Amino acid sequence: MIIGVPREIKCCENRVSLIPSSVKTLVENDNVVYVQKGAGERIGFSDEMYLNAGAKIVDTPDEIYDKAEIIVKVKELQKSEYSLLKNNQTVVTYFHLAIEPELVDILLKKHITAIAYETIEKEDGSLPLLSPMSEIAGKMSVHIGARYLQNDFGGIGKLLGGVPGVYPSTVLIVGAGVVGANAARVALGLGANVVVTDICPNKLKEIDRAFNGEISTVICNDYNLEKFIKQADIVIGAVLIPSKKAPHIIKDYMVQSMKKGSVIVDVSIDQGGIVETIDGPTSIDSPVFEKYGVVHYAVPNIPSCVARTATISLNNYTMPYILKLATKGFIAAVKSTPELYKGVNTFHGKLTNPDVAKSLGYPYSELSMLIGF
Repeated sequence: MIIGVPREIKCCENRVSLIPSSVKTLVENDNVVYVQKGAGERIGFSDEMYLNAGAKIVDTPDEIYDKAEIIVKVKELQKSEYSLLKNNQTVVTYFHLAIEPELVDILLKKHITAIAYETIEKEDGSLPLLSPMSEIAGKMSVHIGARYLQNDFGGIGKLLGGVPGVYPSTVLIVGAGVVGANAARVALGLGANVVVTDICPNKLKEIDRAFNGEISTVICNDYNLEKFIKQADIVIGAVLIPSKKAPHIIKDYMVQSMKKGSVIVDVSIDQGGIVETIDGPTSIDSPVFEKYGVVHYAVPNIPSCVARTATISLNNYTMPYILKLATKGFIAAVKSTPELYKGVNTFHGKLTNPDVAKSLGYPYSELSMLIGF
């Protein structure tokens, strides 16, 4: 199989889809890997390292898309990349298609096989390729929130953990999944007063058990949000509904009630965001804006702030699936791997993820009927 690794062009995206050791594994299994020049430079993976691993280095993204049968990326295709796609190519990346109707139209028109990391799902409901980035985003969200609490970053000037005689900051985490649990771990470790809210009592029970009751947990509803958001110095949006646009859980009037100089970090923004006062994503080079005196941070690719760690972690989880696609071919790979089957969002001009189809109001086709499974 011919595999292509283009340089990521999303604003401030420093990750790379394959590291040299992954390239070496693919080449040793009789695949050809093309890597765009400079794809890994920003995080210490030089072109020479890729050459030594067996990759072929090319200068432009056009060459990558012209040659490759499988394009492996990190973030969704940007508009300037749409025209580079060739009919019937396979693209593997984080897509988040529930909020990308224009991209869906391109994928369908060009009969692209789109495999979305975030919808690869195991039988127990876990998301093995979303979890590693969610862990990083959850941990980073607290560091980010603490930074923007500082006066020099526009915040009210509070130390997260306080000092003797001064009460610590309060962190409200909305969502008790992977992002929420990791945010809670860091916030508690830094000495904050932590409150986690979720609609699922069992998830709150897991949080309570994991942290030995040191974290307060409350059911997520408007009444509780109205109460606790007024006390919060940092609010972290950590809600995930796989393949669906995130609902606006934190309403405009709730944000108005927050303390001036407090901070919202909406990690859910890559699925549309849960905060009504955030109209769309921000970027790492322009990450925040202020509304009602509250600092809003809505960067959709937080792991890119620690891109080397994130890239290596991502490869640890993605490589078994990419290797299977490369060695077995698409049909055999998805037939033998149920979680990979669930990752297929488009195939031969059809939308094959039911949740994405429902979110966008598009017709849905069952993949098994298309591949004779």
